Amino acid sequence: MTDPDKTPSRPWIKICGLTRVENAVACAALGADAIGLVFFKKSPRHVSNQAARDICAALPESTDKIGVFVNETYERIMEKVGDCGLTGVQLHGHEPPDLVHRLRAENLVVIKALFAARPPLLDQAQAYDGASYLLVEYGKGALPGGNAESWDYGLANRLNSRTPVILAGGLTCENVARAVKKTCPAGVDISSGVERSHGVKEISKVRDFIRAVLS
Repeated sequence: MTDPDKTPSRPWIKICGLTRVENAVACAALGADAIGLVFFKKSPRHVSNQAARDICAALPESTDKIGVFVNETYERIMEKVGDCGLTGVQLHGHEPPDLVHRLRAENLVVIKALFAARPPLLDQAQAYDGASYLLVEYGKGALPGGNAESWDYGLANRLNSRTPVILAGGLTCENVARAVKKTCPAGVDISSGVERSHGVKEISKVRDFIRAVLS
């Protein structure tokens, strides 16, 4: 992942919620900088340890392997990191700031999610200044993720934090270029917007999405 102390030449692109090796490899080959693997059991994109190991082993070394967790303990997260070969973690629940610091000390990229519609809210950004990146999305729905809900992406510009921002939630091939222009994020994250079915990405949509981000 791009060093947060350096200005990236383009947004970092994460394709999240992968469950199949060939699908993840194809996304990386198209230019995705990171693959997200969801370890939240209630998610329809939940991935097993074996599938996560296989995906991480098949990806290029340059591709970030980000595990997505919701309200997990430090010990449980580190167990998954070691077992699956993750290079970073995304905290998508009500995790305390000290967990961010403990995970950063393990030489991991740590992404902390904040939400416009539910806690932890965008105005809590300063509490998580220890994170490598803040992922911001709407957060309205039954599951902890974006639930395909588009929102006023301009709200991301109001974060009272110097931590780089990753934009997420409701992004599509059609709206991502406008959202990037409006917010100039350090990165973008997409899951359902490029899916054929839960956990399986439509590669043509991934290609179009990446082209739109880079346009």
